[in-house]
Amino acid sequence: MCRIFMKFNRLSTTARRYFSAQSSRLVLGIETSCDDTGAALVTDEGKVLAEYIHSQQSSHLRFGGIIPPVAQDIHRANIENVVNKTFQLANLSPSDVDAVAVTNRPGLPLSLIVGLRYAKHIARTYDKPLIPIHHMQAHALMARMTSTIPYPFLCLLVSGGHSLLVFVESTARFRLLGETLDDAPGEALDKIARRLKLRNIPKYAQMSGGQAIEVAAQAASNTAAYEFPLPLSKYRDCQFSFAGLKNTATRHILEQESTLNLAPDALLPDYEEFCACFLKGVTRHMLHRTQRAIEYCERRNLFPSTTSARSLVISGGVACNDVIFNALSSMAAQLGYSTYRPPKKLCTDNGTMIAWNGVEKLLASDTAEMTKNYETVDISGKCPIGESLIEDVKQANIACKWAKVEVFPLKTVLQSEA
Repeated sequence: MCRIFMKFNRLSTTARRYFSAQSSRLVLGIETSCDDTGAALVTDEGKVLAEYIHSQQSSHLRFGGIIPPVAQDIHRANIENVVNKTFQLANLSPSDVDAVAVTNRPGLPLSLIVGLRYAKHIARTYDKPLIPIHHMQAHALMARMTSTIPYPFLCLLVSGGHSLLVFVESTARFRLLGETLDDAPGEALDKIARRLKLRNIPKYAQMSGGQAIEVAAQAASNTAAYEFPLPLSKYRDCQFSFAGLKNTATRHILEQESTLNLAPDALLPDYEEFCACFLKGVTRHMLHRTQRAIEYCERRNLFPSTTSARSLVISGGVACNDVIFNALSSMAAQLGYSTYRPPKKLCTDNGTMIAWNGVEKLLASDTAEMTKNYETVDISGKCPIGESLIEDVKQANIACKWAKVEVFPLKTVLQSEA
């Protein structure tokens, strides 16, 4: 890392527009919480001057999952190039930024440390303040960069590592209503995709497990071929559990493989129907927990009486799933809520969301953690997103009259049969 960045003499048109507004601020965001190395430059007007990402997906597909030391090695090999490329695309230098925002919590410690050390290196070299960023808070605020979503709002964060229902009041105030007790939804989807051996089909070979299940499910002609129980149906709270769905799916697969006497590398002949039923089970669970969170917010008057707008934001990698997003949007609309998500490329981990979170903190004067005392900033593999209201949700004991939602609308099935 002895050579950092060359100074560009000519500015791009976009950069000239940025510098013409003297009050504008520019933030560099760096993200290495898991298996993607990302960087971006974002202005306080929400303009992305440049972004660049190196994905490790193809590498980890070979291992059947993320191996932390391997992820760290790949981050180390790519972090300098990713950040350099971002500045080159914007035709800017680190001296032009106002702050460096970096994910320092939560995530894989071996991955987090790579991004934090490099961010400190840039900040120290160019005398810039460092803004430590909570990864899940950044996901929650990402949709505000591209859509007008006033505070407060309800947010469902669903990914390969997390499942959270959060009431977001500001850049600094997050109130946790529910979280997963075991597996995250993205993890369950990925593991069942591997167990189904979807990678053996060229069409799905380069897809993530969740995407492969979604695409396969869209081709199903029977979305009721397999039964999946509704998790935690007896508990009137907003907690999640996807381990039971995953275990039921594994049991169904084993039974079918034994009954049909399938070869070790053979797929279930009705794998598309299986994917549809499993995805429906995952979606129904999210629908119920999210609806109860909405009704809790209303019962506890969490929205100010002067606020008529009600918003549900869905973010994280699983938010890319259109089946899940459309079902949740249908449910929320019946309760008077508008539903938003970031653009799909910004639902998964990326540097833009980290830079935007830094921008939001600057605009809100939420600078308590911003510092030039770089050694005080450290990583944290696990970290709460905010104040927990989980026990109060349980005490509320809210019984819901469930909204009627067709996870797979009839027209989708008919198109599959055509």
